[in-house]
Amino acid sequence: MCVSVYNISVWIGDNVSGDVRLRTRLILSRMFISKAKSYLCFVYLKKGDKIAIVSPARWITEDELKPSIQFLQEQAFEVILSPHVYDQWNQFAGKDEVKVSDIQSCINDPSIKAIIASRGGYGAARIIDQLDFSPLKKSHKWLCGYSDFTVFHSTLNKIGVPTIHSTMPVNMQGKDANEVYSNESLIQALMGEELKYNLNYNGLDKPGNAKGEIVGGNLSILYSIMGSPSQIDTKGKILFMEDLDEYLYHIDRMMVNLKRGGMLQDLAALVVGGMSDMNDNTIPFGKTAVEIISEHVAEYSYPVYFGLEAGHIQPNLALRLGMEAEIKDNQLFLQP
Repeated sequence: MCVSVYNISVWIGDNVSGDVRLRTRLILSRMFISKAKSYLCFVYLKKGDKIAIVSPARWITEDELKPSIQFLQEQAFEVILSPHVYDQWNQFAGKDEVKVSDIQSCINDPSIKAIIASRGGYGAARIIDQLDFSPLKKSHKWLCGYSDFTVFHSTLNKIGVPTIHSTMPVNMQGKDANEVYSNESLIQALMGEELKYNLNYNGLDKPGNAKGEIVGGNLSILYSIMGSPSQIDTKGKILFMEDLDEYLYHIDRMMVNLKRGGMLQDLAALVVGGMSDMNDNTIPFGKTAVEIISEHVAEYSYPVYFGLEAGHIQPNLALRLGMEAEIKDNQLFLQP
């Protein structure tokens, strides 16, 4: 998709005075940019394009990365490994400055069409403010990942750059059909295919139809970046959330904070993915994770769905975030 002010001016025609044409052009430009945000030019991948793998969070081993390199090459993509992709510094994939250098080089390189995080863990928030994303608004490329990578999703979606919430190389081990399904959905997302997923029924669902930009990611990360430049505006949007290995009382704390911060009240819809491997205290909290979430949005009239196959589960289906989506007849549609 590419839109220019030149194209907008052509729509106006030449049968009005120069001053009127200029004013109308400016008004339409502002209206269109407000609607289309800043993703005025983005392209999908084709066979032979370059995909870079970077490590913004926890370190990864060569053995863990090999299956994903093979998979991407089998899809006819050229795989580029960032210079420090295997670095280790305590639990991090190298020191912050080398991670920033690797990622910035990939952002700046016009021949690289997608950047995939090797794994999650922790580390994205430490480096996000040191990166210059302005080249992506001129020559878009897809940044892909999940979990800790939610920092990137929120930061980029906020400035109008779409991203892909997806599986990562650490998960691409080719072990079962669900994993293959996850990998294939990433390729479909990168290549601009329509993504259509069933919203599996849960007794706590509030079914309904909705349209809006889809944003979100890992609940713990969304909570942790509140009040920072990366916090997303959720008004009128479809919010997706998922999480792993959290205490139930902390799920409640995070939902309370999102609610108090105004991030839940004006949604177009809420879609919840995997809420897996939750923990409880010796004295039980008394509710499951989905029951906690349901309780905190019960007063709102928008649709709520649990059980989307995305997040720290298999399959982990790819979502193009920062773009328009539609919920219709208990399905989620993500148009290219």
